[in-house]
Amino acid sequence: MRNIIKLNKRFMTALVRGSAITLLFVSSVTHASEFWTPALMEKHKGGTLQLVARSAAGTIDPQINYTSEFWQIYQFVYDGLVAFKKGPGNAGSELVPDLAVALPMAKSSGKTYVFKLRKGIKFSNGQPVTVSDVVASFQRIFKVSSPTSGTFYNNIVGADKCLKTPATCTLAGGVVADATAGTITFHLTQPDSEFFDKLALPHAAILPASTPDKDAGTTPIPGTGPYMIANYNPNTEMKIVRNPYFKQWSVDAQPIGYVDAMVYHFGLTDEAEVTEVENGQADWMFDQPPTDRLGEIGTRYAKQVHVSPLEAIWYAPMNTRLAPFNNVKARQALSYAINRKAVVNLFGGPRLGEPSCQILPPGFPGYEPYCPYTKNPGATWSAPNMAKAKQLVQESGTAGEKVTLIVEDTAVSRAIGTYLQSVLNELGYQASVKAISPNIEFTYIQNTKNKVQISLTQWYQDYPAASDFLNVLFSCDAFHPGSDSSVNISGFCDPKIDVQMQHAMKVAITDLATANKLWAKIDKQVTEQAPAAILFNPKHIDFVSSRVGNYMYSSQRHWVMSQAWVK
Repeated sequence: MRNIIKLNKRFMTALVRGSAITLLFVSSVTHASEFWTPALMEKHKGGTLQLVARSAAGTIDPQINYTSEFWQIYQFVYDGLVAFKKGPGNAGSELVPDLAVALPMAKSSGKTYVFKLRKGIKFSNGQPVTVSDVVASFQRIFKVSSPTSGTFYNNIVGADKCLKTPATCTLAGGVVADATAGTITFHLTQPDSEFFDKLALPHAAILPASTPDKDAGTTPIPGTGPYMIANYNPNTEMKIVRNPYFKQWSVDAQPIGYVDAMVYHFGLTDEAEVTEVENGQADWMFDQPPTDRLGEIGTRYAKQVHVSPLEAIWYAPMNTRLAPFNNVKARQALSYAINRKAVVNLFGGPRLGEPSCQILPPGFPGYEPYCPYTKNPGATWSAPNMAKAKQLVQESGTAGEKVTLIVEDTAVSRAIGTYLQSVLNELGYQASVKAISPNIEFTYIQNTKNKVQISLTQWYQDYPAASDFLNVLFSCDAFHPGSDSSVNISGFCDPKIDVQMQHAMKVAITDLATANKLWAKIDKQVTEQAPAAILFNPKHIDFVSSRVGNYMYSSQRHWVMSQAWVK
């Protein structure tokens, strides 16, 4: 899942000097029921939550959008058969039944699951949710070429045909509805230890069967959560209101929200965002505060800052199919040359980021510390090795090539991009930086038609499994030429590594420990091929207004806005 977090060194320094920086990541409370009770609802229900951001995040189609900015919204607008619990911290990674009555036991040696659909649930347009909607929703994943159709859902019987000819996708024999019994049966081509995780993602949201088989763009699609998107203009705002047909069926899966409405304003300057949060005109800003406002935030508003752990990477994907990065030595050269400490300082300093060379983040399943791209190769990064980098460039014969780096038009991304430009120039390339709106950058860098050589972006876990970084970002199935939904941005495809990834996913079904050791080896192999220069692992920060109460941070979807109150 792609995200955008924007911090800088001065910001963090100011916060630390404020001494009261609030590490409000909830550790003493571990149950969702402590954030939502009838008594709390009676006391705090009502009001409007005001959200601000520099830009929107593209389409609001939940089966296409792949950004954390909007996945935060989708968590209380859409539901799947399964959900990640609306709980604090790591409790937010717990799987619970959502539109399904229960999590079913696997049959047929792990290849068949029978879900029973809850009764009485309606979409926000008043239509009841039926098993036919479930079947149509999974067909639509392929018909709209969802970014994860080839990696998360290709294990469903019939998915192979759907991937080849999306328009006629039926998933015949793969997703079977029984209207009389109220069940939906999934038949898989092979067991999948991450099947429930994948069903809990927004791409598997259950939508009305009548939803058009094309990107919804700015047109809201009815959902089943406590809120619905009333209107959306990516240039101005998104209005979110209560779903009049919502009735709470599970506090863990989908609790009623406290506020009556949310308004997400786009197009503000950084200065305006800070001022509005400080004044209580806005309750949360998506972007980082500008440099000249950092001192006051750190000293006067520290209690409104929430810092939380995060499983994520900032990285620079390099196009393995375009010069100069179709040469592995050119890719490795850049990885050797980058001063990751300098990049971390541009992001916010060592309290908010840790240098890294490898794909998997620390603590993640399969993670074993590994950094070949440093002066002293080993477990961790220590310093750049420019001599080695220049040697590789000479060996590659790519010196003098023109290179354009694509970054988001944000202060931090432009700063890091300018730094990477200087590194590329020092290596002997003719580098330039092109900054484009965060609203379109992520889709732009995915599409091979744009011939992007190198870009700067981020990746945040969809769920805690090594495949969510390695298989999703660097497998052959994740590369879709000519599509805005090709999350394998580097176009990396190594059949030998692909076979190992498929094997690791099979082993995980019965022996997760062994599988994670296999993923550790795969992590090293992909890192050595350098389809991307991994820069650092970030932490997450939210800056909220003084009137926001009941702040809950989930490891899966970050701030759970529906559980915040403003009165």
